[in-house]
Amino acid sequence: MARIQFGALVYDYQTIDVVGPIDLLGSACKELMEGLQYFGPIDKATIERAPQFDFHHIGITRDPVLLTSSVSIVPTTTVDECPELDILLIGGPNPVGFELHPKYTEFIRNHVAAGKLLFTNCTGSSVVAATGILDGKIATVNNIEFEYAKRQFPNVKWTMEKKWAIDGNIWTAAGAVAGMDMIAHWLKENYGLDVLIQAALMLDYEPRDIDGLFNVIPKRYNAKGQQISTHVFSYHEK
Repeated sequence: MARIQFGALVYDYQTIDVVGPIDLLGSACKELMEGLQYFGPIDKATIERAPQFDFHHIGITRDPVLLTSSVSIVPTTTVDECPELDILLIGGPNPVGFELHPKYTEFIRNHVAAGKLLFTNCTGSSVVAATGILDGKIATVNNIEFEYAKRQFPNVKWTMEKKWAIDGNIWTAAGAVAGMDMIAHWLKENYGLDVLIQAALMLDYEPRDIDGLFNVIPKRYNAKGQQISTHVFSYHEK
């Protein structure tokens, strides 16, 4: 299975918009699952189906960029040097007054025109809307900024009915954690529920479905019929 080239543009986005989804994907990686066998058993079939990613944080330059909560990130590559991507993730900045660098605009347009998968998280859809790519397409955005996005980009078919929206090769998620849920859905659909569960287990995270409900991982109940944690942690016998 070929390694997936996954990139995220670097500017002053909300940190969890990018770090959360990428950490989930990193937790789904075959290499990590192989290493985690040290602590407990993992089904070999799950490991075999697990994806492999190369992550690229793409700057205009390689200079550090300050994100939210005083987090700084150093780009691993630039728009001029970045290898061809399979997937691009756009995190959400404060949309008021934000201006996308022209090189980023061209980068996003070329990626989408090539039919490659584009994920946006939170106000990241506003970033993409500014390029014109979302005109006539169904998209969602952080619901707090919903009316603002409608006014700013009236040619987009904005919706807030679901936690994420899919229109062709463009997937847009609402608030930051909804982006993790969206990525979780993509993992499940492409690699299987067991791969997603193992990745979520690593983070002690339970994803929601597109309606925002905890219906992705099968529910568990104790002998008294009381709901208990969906996650099951397994260990090697002593």
